[in-house]
Amino acid sequence: MSPQTTTTSAFALPEQLAAKADPALIDGDEQHFAAVSESLTQTIAELSGRLDAARKAPGGLGRAAMDRDTEVHQLTGRLRALHRFGLDLCLGHFVRTDNAETMYIGRLGLTDSTGRRLLVDWRSPAAEPFFAATHAHPMGLASRRRYRWTRGRISDYWDEVFTADGREGHAALDDQSAFIAGLGGSRSARMRDVLATIQADQDAVIRAGSRGALVVDGGPGTGKTVVALHRAAHLLYSDPRLGHRKGGVLFVGPSRPYLAYVADVLPSLGEEGVQTCILRDLVPEGAGAVTERDPDVARLKSSADLVMAIEPAVGLYEEPPTEGMTVSSHWSDLWLSADDWAAGFDAVEPGTPHNEARDQIREELLTILMDKDSSDAPPELLKRSLLQNRELNRTLNRAWPMLDAGELVGDLWSVPAYLRKCAPGLGLDEVRALQRADAQAWTVSDLPLLDAARLRLGDPEVSRRKRRRDAFVAAERARRADVIDGLLRADDGEGAVTMLHGQDLQDTLIDESALPGADPEPLAGPFAHIIVDEAQELTDAEWQMLLQRCPSRSFTIVGDRAQARHGFTESWQERLERVGLARSTVASLNINYRTPEEVMTEAEGVIRAALPDANVPTSIRRSGLPVVHGSVADRDSILDTWLGTHAEGIACVIGDPTFRATPRVRSLTPELSKGLEFDLVVLVDPEAYGDGIEGAVDRYVAMTRATRQLVILTSS
Repeated sequence: MSPQTTTTSAFALPEQLAAKADPALIDGDEQHFAAVSESLTQTIAELSGRLDAARKAPGGLGRAAMDRDTEVHQLTGRLRALHRFGLDLCLGHFVRTDNAETMYIGRLGLTDSTGRRLLVDWRSPAAEPFFAATHAHPMGLASRRRYRWTRGRISDYWDEVFTADGREGHAALDDQSAFIAGLGGSRSARMRDVLATIQADQDAVIRAGSRGALVVDGGPGTGKTVVALHRAAHLLYSDPRLGHRKGGVLFVGPSRPYLAYVADVLPSLGEEGVQTCILRDLVPEGAGAVTERDPDVARLKSSADLVMAIEPAVGLYEEPPTEGMTVSSHWSDLWLSADDWAAGFDAVEPGTPHNEARDQIREELLTILMDKDSSDAPPELLKRSLLQNRELNRTLNRAWPMLDAGELVGDLWSVPAYLRKCAPGLGLDEVRALQRADAQAWTVSDLPLLDAARLRLGDPEVSRRKRRRDAFVAAERARRADVIDGLLRADDGEGAVTMLHGQDLQDTLIDESALPGADPEPLAGPFAHIIVDEAQELTDAEWQMLLQRCPSRSFTIVGDRAQARHGFTESWQERLERVGLARSTVASLNINYRTPEEVMTEAEGVIRAALPDANVPTSIRRSGLPVVHGSVADRDSILDTWLGTHAEGIACVIGDPTFRATPRVRSLTPELSKGLEFDLVVLVDPEAYGDGIEGAVDRYVAMTRATRQLVILTSS
């Protein structure tokens, strides 16, 4: 959207809100928006010029190339955000009791050509009172105004006053304004950011520090996901330790529909550098993995103890030969003893992946052999001769073979003796239960073990790529040496060309960016901070996949114990301490902003029947529409009636695999509906969702997806 011209009013208030169009109420805003519009036009022109110049600038090498790429990335992101919004960059404003200048809060910061601050970035400390002030703690505010934007113009605004005489005559006070209207507005296929209506309890969580693990605990409709997404944007702005060069932020969601639903939120907040994924994406085998059919097998694989079996499984392939051997070169026969082999294996640097360590062992063995050589062989030629010794290479390859993660884990499920050796805590019946005919028929429960194996083993192609790289560098160095020799012969001995004698300078002439290599895996980490939504569903084994990607142990953990399909009887601190997060704090959200009271009253009975201590939040609004009970045979007529009377909004049928989705009516399982929201939810045979905790949770989750009306259909 292009910035609006100064000749167009920023306000487009409907007739029923004509009183809010009083010039005494909005003239100050109009004047400020005119300045914002002018500054936007100038800023976009300036940034476009800088971006064009940066793109045309020489690429450079090393740090210069990185700086250029970073500048292009930053300028592109800033321009995209400015083009995405116009005046609706502005969220609202507040006035302090000390009569200081009105402060306008924006999605991004903005100044005019003189340096006057027109918009304060919502993530800055100066903007905090806009979100955090309450009547109990006004934080020095006299008044606050929040805007509701519709297609680039203000369709409503919501004023609050915090003092007895605050803004008298300059504030429009009503009950149904931007905040309440936003809660009741029609849903769409994508989540909207609700930045302008963030509440104080949510803002406190968004602005909390990044050290340790912060749990955001709350029931349906409390805004947990909204808080998590806004927190990601805030952390990247406020914490210099989390920039993309420092590791960045990873956001892990529960399902693919969920990621599609929230895809627009972070860009709308000015952040495009956050990696998003589901757990399956962390492992290549995840795309084709199926659900584990046997619940007992799934339970066994959910334990972090079984993931620990990967270390001894690899260790069995890292045992040095117990017998010595003669290694022949073109000049001499050299004895390599069992102690020499042990010394070579001990030379591996701690933390080196198995497949990448073999080159370190080879180098140490060559050093040991060359130290024993008493001939006059040139060192480089002797080393080359020893490298060509087939028996040495065969023995090393047998003692320290290159391993594949899939084959390693597959062996655990097909060789009982191997599994018993690596996981001695398993009983014989458990070992037998874990065996299967097709060892590499991967399930979701296998993914944590595959991930641990891949991390421990590393890339089997690293050694080959390193040898290709070394050969490339050697050839490039030889070619450039010939060129330099020619330049030196033509030089008079006093010019700058004589500097080329220096080997360090010659090495810098080699273009590192042209060297053969591998593209890094974007989800391999490490990340500086990880945000996990619907975290109550993660098993101990799945937590290990995330912990190994975040050495700082800096997490935002979003979830609701009452929505855990397999039960969650511990406290958050107990669960997290067990998986390896010793430092954690819990922030609870207890107000349901989304789900109408009519729906929540019925849903509360469903979950409390299975979980009496469930954290059921309190709804703050009513829809005026009772929960409807009917027959499955009425499904299509109910949907047709709703579509015919609602030009906007999204409905969802949950629990009926025979229903084919349409553009405005989704069809989901209870599990896939988690984290989403719809104007109308139609539950089909909810009692068929299952028994016990899992069935109750699925019914509770499905019911609380409704933001306006819930319909429950049964076959009987």
